[in-house]
Amino acid sequence: MNDNLAKALNDQMNFEFYSAHVYLAMAAYCSGDSLDGFANFFIVQAEEERFHAMKIYKFLNDRGRRATLDALPEPNNEYSSMLDAFQQGYKHEQQNTKRFYDLSDIALNEREHATINFLKWFIDEQVEEEALFDSIINKLKRIEKDSNAFYMLDAEFAGRSFTPPAE
Repeated sequence: MNDNLAKALNDQMNFEFYSAHVYLAMAAYCSGDSLDGFANFFIVQAEEERFHAMKIYKFLNDRGRRATLDALPEPNNEYSSMLDAFQQGYKHEQQNTKRFYDLSDIALNEREHATINFLKWFIDEQVEEEALFDSIINKLKRIEKDSNAFYMLDAEFAGRSFTPPAE
């Protein structure tokens, strides 16, 4: 693996840690409104992002490259509504997908087959992430001001958990 690809993987690892930071800020927004289920949703999202970062960390080390950590930018801490939080989360996931596509292009150009194979898992994961956010946005738009449906969705998210996938 050349220096260019190692740097790009380190940048992505740091973006994954930042993503966890973004989702924790969203969780705090939800907790501030006593929406514990929605907060749990975003806490689980943050756990997934940290898992992704550590997966890249391990891959770099397994390939004889050093993982390097950067400072995290401050995430947005204010949202106009739950719909706004999920729409911003969706945009963040779309940005992350583009980043993985760009990483894959670098790996393809450098004929780095082990990294190409490694990145496939993340691209598949991004399809799921974008679909999840899109689905929730559609539900939030449908329920609009129906407080019963909103609190049912909050209760549904309270049961969400993260189990790292088997390798």
